[in-house]
Amino acid sequence: MSASGGTKAIVAALGANLAIAAAKFVAFAFSGSSSMLAEGVHSIADSGNQGLLLLGGKKAKREATEQHPFGYGRERYIYGFLVSIVLFTIGGVFALYEGFEKIKHPHDLDNWYWPVGVLLFAIIAEGFSFRTAIKESNEIRGQLTWSQFVRRAKAPELPVVLLEDFGALVGLVLALGGVGLSLLTGNGVWDGIGTVCIGALLVLIALVLAAETKSLLLGEAADADQVAKIREALVDGETVTGVIHMRTLHLGPEELLVAAKIAVQHDDTAAEVARAIDEAEARVRSAVPIARVIYLEPDILRTASA
Repeated sequence: MSASGGTKAIVAALGANLAIAAAKFVAFAFSGSSSMLAEGVHSIADSGNQGLLLLGGKKAKREATEQHPFGYGRERYIYGFLVSIVLFTIGGVFALYEGFEKIKHPHDLDNWYWPVGVLLFAIIAEGFSFRTAIKESNEIRGQLTWSQFVRRAKAPELPVVLLEDFGALVGLVLALGGVGLSLLTGNGVWDGIGTVCIGALLVLIALVLAAETKSLLLGEAADADQVAKIREALVDGETVTGVIHMRTLHLGPEELLVAAKIAVQHDDTAAEVARAIDEAEARVRSAVPIARVIYLEPDILRTASA
């Protein structure tokens, strides 16, 4: 994922969430709707999350140091994980608490047109943000399904924004349903039930994000097609005759470490092997540009009969 593409989606989501949060709190002040309060906190949490993603992207660009020789690319994974924690605690848990409180102590909605109007405005604004995230994701998603894209993406920003916006849209529909049923039945319990559903949705999305970013933090290998390209690029059929074994690791979304033991001819000179390694590294970087850190160890391939 290009940095500009991810930033565009994040900024679009940030602008939408700030405007929506202000509108939701105004609606809560005039109506007393717990759904509006939960949704307002949800939008504030989302705004903070987008700020964290922008901060992580900025910190990841720092140059490598002696203490961190492979750079700071994984900062983006760390801040992506923090987003899942914020979404779980501030968004999901708060909404669950507020919803249960409203179910135990329901009250009628005042000035119902405020929450309804704000929810309709929020659906339009979130739809714009979601559309931007979908457009940016489609540029790199290829033939992957949306679930595969979220699971396999090495850059956390777009999957995070996609899931946040999707959750926000579904949450808005739930809030609108809760407010509508409260108005139709005259029973404020429905507003609380809508709030509980919003909280459960946010907790579920947070758990999905936590699982995906945890995998990235632990360290993921290159995709299968990238591994195949690297293996093919390493072998020239002359000096480098095969790949004995190889390991890959993402140092960040756009930086890949490649470590391999390659087979060379037993009678090659040291100069020939050194030149072959340099040429193999160049071929790998040409085939997979994000393979920036490459360590190759030459060895003699021994067959079973040898």
